[in-house]
Amino acid sequence: MRDNGYKNAAYALAELMDNSIQAGAKTVELLCGEKKQQVGSRMRSRIHQIAVLDNGSGMDATVLRLALQFGNGTHLQEEKHTGIGRFGMGLPSSSVSQCQRVEVWTWQYGVENAFYSYLDLNEIKTQHINEVPEPQPKPIPSIWQQVGKNFDHSGTLVVWSDIDRCMWKTGKTIIDNSELLIGRMYRKFLDAGEVAIRMLAFDLENPNTVIEEKSAKPNDPGYLMANTSCPAPFGKQSMFQPWEEAGQYEAVFTIDFRDRQHEVKVRFSYAKEEARQASGNKNPGDLPHGKHAAKNIGVSVVRAGRELDLDQSLVIKYDPTERWWGIEVEFPPSLDDLFGVTNNKQSARNFAELINIDIESMLQGGKSIVQFKEELKEDEDPREPLLEIAIKINTQLSTLRKLIKAQRKGTRTKNNRCPGSSPEKQATRVTENRKQDGYKGTSDKDEYLPALERQTTIEKTLTEAGVTENQAKELAATTISDNLKYVFVDADLDNPAFFSVKPKGGAIVITFNTKHPAYENLVEILEDEVDNVDTETLRSRLTNSLKGLKLLLAAWARYEDEQPKGKRRQDTQDARVDWGRIARQFLEREE
Repeated sequence: MRDNGYKNAAYALAELMDNSIQAGAKTVELLCGEKKQQVGSRMRSRIHQIAVLDNGSGMDATVLRLALQFGNGTHLQEEKHTGIGRFGMGLPSSSVSQCQRVEVWTWQYGVENAFYSYLDLNEIKTQHINEVPEPQPKPIPSIWQQVGKNFDHSGTLVVWSDIDRCMWKTGKTIIDNSELLIGRMYRKFLDAGEVAIRMLAFDLENPNTVIEEKSAKPNDPGYLMANTSCPAPFGKQSMFQPWEEAGQYEAVFTIDFRDRQHEVKVRFSYAKEEARQASGNKNPGDLPHGKHAAKNIGVSVVRAGRELDLDQSLVIKYDPTERWWGIEVEFPPSLDDLFGVTNNKQSARNFAELINIDIESMLQGGKSIVQFKEELKEDEDPREPLLEIAIKINTQLSTLRKLIKAQRKGTRTKNNRCPGSSPEKQATRVTENRKQDGYKGTSDKDEYLPALERQTTIEKTLTEAGVTENQAKELAATTISDNLKYVFVDADLDNPAFFSVKPKGGAIVITFNTKHPAYENLVEILEDEVDNVDTETLRSRLTNSLKGLKLLLAAWARYEDEQPKGKRRQDTQDARVDWGRIARQFLEREE
């Protein structure tokens, strides 16, 4: 039972907090007591006891004894599967995963009437006890009454001692490492003001010495909440925006399970444009709010308002832009068996397996999704009711990623990572030289129009290409103020061309076709953010880009080879030579 699979002490402590919230607690306190002890040649402060205190409804002697038994409790019947609790494993299982002794005081009619019982692994091993001790009246130790703030008319105090499996050695590190997770797990309760969570690290020998004290703030991986733990400027306002479909910001699925209907809600969000803006020489991912988002990547699986897991099976691990989307799946406890909720409430196994499913491989032999669902239903496959949700998540995630990439359109002129002038400036300089040599372009005549008219035309063209309004305004203004001739953007083009060329407002707007394979192999792979990307991944990206370039040239070679002999083939060859001559001028480095 000690190896029951809790990822760390924070997940184990969350089990105790689940019990507190289930009992209607308005305040939960995590109290970490440290003592000095010899570590090598020095005396160091180390965690000695950990307690969770709440002001919930408390337990009578009978329920207290049940709570300390493995696999027992008051929420095991199916009709009681409505809240956080259920399995009857939380208190004993989470406790022994971290310590060898757990003690419980609980009261319903004042602190002075507390009942007490415990589990001690050493006493179990030596057969000093072979059942949960009968609860007895026992005063709460003064140390906990001194540091705890919520000894109300009713409540419960759980204390861990002989802590031997907690990887964090001080109360401060326990709080620092638990704060983000606890804030994320209970964000809905914290945001609604239904519960407050206080975290305190103190010196057991001098309780007035506070080492660390914090109040948990909501940590929303979908970043749609305000007043969260996200750093400024997005601590008090939402950092993401909901993705809406038909005016709805959530997709609701009705599932028939065990002769009853149940609702599953899926919410999608993605970063606001201002969250993706660089500051100085730092990319948004390097800013405090970007680093915060990097700790919250994945699909948040929420049961009864409490997060079970932040599933990362759909995350592209090497892509730093994955931090800018959020997906939340919320389901009721009545669907625990369907979702495959583990007894330590750390994951939903059936759901985790399904959302990473390869839909194409499952639809072999020309099957439709409807046919495949019918087959699963006939086979009584438990995954069938979840398939539609998995398809929706996979489909919508592709849309979110496109929206996020669209936010970076038009930012190439601000890219100062490479030495020398930007491609736009260098191309403009070469074009001016060619104009002086007598070469004229269609766009040149509009260079003499009023600047505001040109800027408006360019801005409209960029917006029509899919660039956001703010970026279109900024990019058009930069083009005019810097007297640039070329603008690069990305968009889905409804033709097989790799790029399009539009002379607008005296400038030439070059649009890369994001649907073309050359975009993925040449433009996107080189333009993506490289912060926190390992050397091997960078090497792979450069290799793929060279391969993409060679294939692009091979495609031109084949196109030229397929032209009929005569004028058309000669024109094609001449075009290649002329383009190469101009390309040489554009690519020559400035001295």
